Amino acid sequence: MSLVRRIQSVLRLFVVFISIVFAIVFFNSRPRHNQLVLVRDIDLEEAGNKEDLNKYVGEKIVYNVRMGNVTMGKSVFKRLPPVELDGKMANLMSFETSVAKFSDKEKIHSAAGTFLPLKIEREVSNWPFLEKISERYDQDKFTLTIIKKKGKSSEQRVIRKDGPIHNSIILPFMLRDIPELAVGWSMTANLPSQRFEIKLSSLETLKLPSGEFKAYHFKSNPPKFEIWVSSDERRIPLKIKGAGSLGYTLVMKEYSIEK
Repeated sequence: MSLVRRIQSVLRLFVVFISIVFAIVFFNSRPRHNQLVLVRDIDLEEAGNKEDLNKYVGEKIVYNVRMGNVTMGKSVFKRLPPVELDGKMANLMSFETSVAKFSDKEKIHSAAGTFLPLKIEREVSNWPFLEKISERYDQDKFTLTIIKKKGKSSEQRVIRKDGPIHNSIILPFMLRDIPELAVGWSMTANLPSQRFEIKLSSLETLKLPSGEFKAYHFKSNPPKFEIWVSSDERRIPLKIKGAGSLGYTLVMKEYSIEK
């Protein structure tokens, strides 16, 4: 696997992990009338009064993509104003990664209330090739439809799962309402292609170029990555480290929020 492909794989696991943690912690903190119905939609008439759709609009997080001590590129997350999708209000965010001649630009729509992914539009450029990928999630039927377009060719794939599907979405939001996470907390991630366990292993002090933070340290099993999330009310993803000898790492460089 090429260097760029390995970095891309680490980045995708990073955003998948964030999506899963936010959704699962949210459901664990609410009454369970029916665990299979996990998408809570907000009607257009009600959306104007929902502060959770707008509270963190304007948030921007910049990460350095590093291999060892060498910075290879950067990733930028942005929280955008909510939009209408299929007659209902949805969260909107973007996540862009640039490494050498590779770039991945994503626009991500997620369900209001649960932040489960609904629609993802990607443009992946690996010079001189450009690929456009559309992902549509039906969280009631537990299906994911992926359409890939590269040049004149088009490919469609439908993935069916046994429960809600998590994928590439960065949204440090649902954890913000959880006052405390206990060491030892764990969950099983239900991805389109695999399952794995994520466990909160420790609470640590993390020193970064952007400052010093108290952070939750999560690990995956099998060991694919480690991630550190700030333990304050913002629950910011601070650092992600991929498994393997080459040591790919995403490190937060800047954090800002504009109203």
